[in-house]
Amino acid sequence: MADSFLFNVAQSVLRKLGSLALQEFSLAWGLESDLEKIKDNLKVIKAVLLDAEQLRSQNPRIEVWLENLKEVLYDTEDVVDEFECEVLRRQVVKSGNTTRKVRRFFSRSNPLTFRFRMGHKLKQIRERVDEIAALKSKFGLTERIFDRNIIHGEREMTHSFIDASNVIGREQARDDIIETLLQSVDGENVSIIPIVGIGGIGKTTLAKLVYNDQRIATHFELKLWVCVSDVFELDKVIIKILDSASTGQRYTDMGIDQLQRTLRQALNGKKYLLILDDVWSEDPRKWGELKTLLMGGANGSKIVVTTRSQRVAEIMGTVSALNLSLLSHQHCLSLFFKCAFKGQQEKQNPNLKKIGEEIVRKCKGVPLAVITLGSLLYSVTDEREWEFIRDNEIWKLEQKEDDILAALRLSYEHLPSYLKRCFAYCSIFPKDYEMDDIELVYLWIANGLVQSSNENQELEDIGLRYFKELCSRCFFQDFFEYGGNVKCQMHDLIHDLALLVTQNECSMVRTSTQQIPKSVRHRSFPYPQSLPNDLPESLQNLDRVRTIWSINERHEGISSEVFIKKCVSRFQYMRVLDLTYSRFEVLPTSIGDLKHLKYLSLFGNGLIRRLPNSICKLQSLQVLLLGKCWSLEELPKDIKYMINLRFLWITTNQKYLPTGGIGCLKFLRFLVIGWCDNLEYLFEDMQGLKMLRRLFVCFCRSLTSLPQNIKCLMALETLCIHECENLDLIMEEGEENQYPTQFSLQKLELRNLPKLVEFPQWLIRGSTNSLKVMKVEGCRNLRELPECVQNMASLPEVQIKYCPQLNNNPIRKAGEN
Repeated sequence: MADSFLFNVAQSVLRKLGSLALQEFSLAWGLESDLEKIKDNLKVIKAVLLDAEQLRSQNPRIEVWLENLKEVLYDTEDVVDEFECEVLRRQVVKSGNTTRKVRRFFSRSNPLTFRFRMGHKLKQIRERVDEIAALKSKFGLTERIFDRNIIHGEREMTHSFIDASNVIGREQARDDIIETLLQSVDGENVSIIPIVGIGGIGKTTLAKLVYNDQRIATHFELKLWVCVSDVFELDKVIIKILDSASTGQRYTDMGIDQLQRTLRQALNGKKYLLILDDVWSEDPRKWGELKTLLMGGANGSKIVVTTRSQRVAEIMGTVSALNLSLLSHQHCLSLFFKCAFKGQQEKQNPNLKKIGEEIVRKCKGVPLAVITLGSLLYSVTDEREWEFIRDNEIWKLEQKEDDILAALRLSYEHLPSYLKRCFAYCSIFPKDYEMDDIELVYLWIANGLVQSSNENQELEDIGLRYFKELCSRCFFQDFFEYGGNVKCQMHDLIHDLALLVTQNECSMVRTSTQQIPKSVRHRSFPYPQSLPNDLPESLQNLDRVRTIWSINERHEGISSEVFIKKCVSRFQYMRVLDLTYSRFEVLPTSIGDLKHLKYLSLFGNGLIRRLPNSICKLQSLQVLLLGKCWSLEELPKDIKYMINLRFLWITTNQKYLPTGGIGCLKFLRFLVIGWCDNLEYLFEDMQGLKMLRRLFVCFCRSLTSLPQNIKCLMALETLCIHECENLDLIMEEGEENQYPTQFSLQKLELRNLPKLVEFPQWLIRGSTNSLKVMKVEGCRNLRELPECVQNMASLPEVQIKYCPQLNNNPIRKAGEN
């Protein structure tokens, strides 16, 4: 789109260059001239970026220019972030409760040295930006106003004809749609049925099958086929509908008023079927204007809409959308051999048939992918060429404009730029990886991909909105909920698309000899056990790495302490260091030098016993995952200085969590305390967590009570307490009223708490109007629920089960009634 990937990076950098902290430094140190020159040049460059992005495929020199610009933008971002890190460090040093020893601990360098070094870096950035700005005039680039209607590649207009004999496996879907179309709907003279799915899954093909079916021809007086595509402008769509309704007339010279009268006359009193194929616009106002004009048909008129967007389906549909399923493997095989051999020759060559079956598995049920690969092998009998197709990623194969990746790329081109960067980042995950919405959001936040223009907007909420937008546009699939989070996957072809659009951004390091472009800043290791003990030579010369990530479905992590030590010392600009399921005993003390680090996971490391206290120098750190670190003896004593933490997950062998630690993390939003078998008491200064939104306490078998000031967590929305067999939630006499409940929960879960006999009213005292989800499960000694809980039985997400002693279970009574 016009708001391109690089355009968004430039916007982000310009926003950072205007930060208050940087302005103060530049004025104090006399750097304002360099800073202003950088900003002015970047604004000029940004103005022509949209034009450059469209011309890059036609001019290799522009391609190189854009790559150089991207490197400069990222390096500028690193420099600006360094100033922000310094601000956070000074906040800790200047805080009133720090001793001289602590101030020495956090003093990284002499202020004069820092000033000189940063002034030199800023000057280098200015010189590089000057050079790039000077080059732009050689390409004849023009300034372009932000325009969402500019697409780098457009899909060809579709038509209604189809040879049904070439379609395999869609008979049931066709019959289901036709059954809906032939039904009359009370109260509506026109019904709208959306067909939704990823690009290439066969939405248009299915619409054509329906459109040309004899049952439809005899039922509807008028049939209309319109390919809407990306431009949903009222006059243009009306003209297309009228062109489909009649031949020989010209409508392009009509004004909008004459067009709307002509359309209403053409449809008036007629039972019609209108196919609106390939709809992209998510603007409800545009659809509302057109819908009003289409309501004049006879009762029983129907509109079928094909789209890749669940949001479009919600806006336009009057009945539930048909989410088109993937094609079965057997149907894919038939389609593949029909394309490659006209359905005959595979019987004569069993080797090709076997290779063909393996090729078809790569397509994961998407018909256009099957057709693309089958057509590539049309009349090819050389087994080596078949093996080449089998053994290579689809995105690396040469394709035509109407093949699968071109179709999928249109979905990417229609994304706003902020979603393009988020989607591209997903290419670091291996295929079939189960993504977690919260994990994904915090990875995006760590890399600066989630941006807020309003200080009242939570980054987590914006990130979750990004996630939902990508879900709505069919970039993710196979959703299920686990532990309160949404899990999902990317279809293999969508993953191939991510790899295609981010070749120079992200890279999976599969072998130690793999060559990696210097421009790659995000690296994942899907096979960490195959890595050498030392850092591979291909990574030795890279110093701008932002992500090291090593999760896989086998729960294997990086185990070499030498490898980790080299990563920590070499990659000083890292934002994400994910060592999940790693197996090493010592985290290097140099971890404290990673001042840009925002996301650190040691989740599932069962060997590490202690963390170096230097980890508390990571003032930029937003996420620290220490869950299931079974051997961890205690948390770092200076954890309170990790002032930017937003998500903390801990497993520790401590008996109690001291005050002056976690309770000082005032920006914490998510806290998970789990698998702490020895833990008897939580920290008593919990009231300091004024921004905490989700609290999970689970598998803490020795925990006996919660601190009474838990009721002071005024921002708390979700509270989940699971598998704490000695936990008594009843406050001591007098404590109930000492701290009034200040939170309004939206979700409450209590599971397998045998000490729970009376339901603690303080838990829901302020939540009777806000609570949306309540689950009480496996509390075998729970005897009675308060009246306010009984009144919640009508809520759709209230579950009370496996509580055999409960006398007044409202769910059970509702079932009996």
